[in-house]
Amino acid sequence: MKPDASCSHSISVEDIDPLALLGPADVNLTTLAKHYKTAIVVRDGRIMLSGPRAEESELMGLLDRLLARVRQGEPLSPELINAEVDRLRRSREPGAAQGEPEVLAIKTPRKAIFAKTRNQRIYLQAMQRNDIILAVGPAGTGKTYLAVAAALESLVSGHSSRIVLTRPAVEAGESLGYLPGTFKEKVDPYLRPLYDALFDMMPMERVQRFIEQEVIEVAPLAFMRGRTLSDAYIILDEAQNTTSTQMRMFLTRLGWNSRAIVTGDITQIDLAAAHTSGLIEAVERLDGVQGISIVHLTDADVVRPPLVSRIIRAYDNRSASATNAS
Repeated sequence: MKPDASCSHSISVEDIDPLALLGPADVNLTTLAKHYKTAIVVRDGRIMLSGPRAEESELMGLLDRLLARVRQGEPLSPELINAEVDRLRRSREPGAAQGEPEVLAIKTPRKAIFAKTRNQRIYLQAMQRNDIILAVGPAGTGKTYLAVAAALESLVSGHSSRIVLTRPAVEAGESLGYLPGTFKEKVDPYLRPLYDALFDMMPMERVQRFIEQEVIEVAPLAFMRGRTLSDAYIILDEAQNTTSTQMRMFLTRLGWNSRAIVTGDITQIDLAAAHTSGLIEAVERLDGVQGISIVHLTDADVVRPPLVSRIIRAYDNRSASATNAS
């Protein structure tokens, strides 16, 4: 058997911060080396490649995308590299959809945020083009994080005058009065994931000031009833735990110059068996309605450590087996 023909390339990276490119202790080069036989060396402001010609096209395409991200202000990471390699290889599988959505960036006060998968790019595009977006998918796919990022960008750029973040407090049956503490102390445990995303994208002092000024409002879903939310970016998180009535109530709160993003994971419904998830019903009823986009994310869009994707697939496979057996 003939050995693969070899090839060599040299790419200038003199305009790029070495730490943003290589990562701490060259961890990004180590990650690339796990996927390719090609030797990759960075020296004197250049990336030098030497290896099998069979890897040339894919690796050059990958490096083009990664370097473009760094030049737009996003440091590389092992997670991002793994996601881009997976995207490239999935796009070449038989039956894969042709053409990739445009790479979009969300600029928040702390950092620029980029979609890491094809479906995340579709999600960001949907946010730009529609008034209501339903994002359905498992944990770790960026549903809430990207929604909060888009809301902050809209607020800081002046396109929205406020952000409203809400989610159903299912565990307390929406009756928070019996819990000890102030109203904020009662509500905060249910809304912690939203706070975490905010603090990751904006200095804590600024977030707290916006909350005090009610520029950013964080509240349980029960307190949305009877309101009309205009000039606002509204996010309903954990929407799989809304009832049909609650979902309809939320969607009809939308006022002029407002956008609503609804996120949820239909595999993690905590409602009593007698209730139908409002998210599942909304996806079925609103498909095809003008101004509404429904985005489905999968385990392939998980941007947490690879183990999370494997856990999701293991549970999904078990659920499918149990359904078939019954």
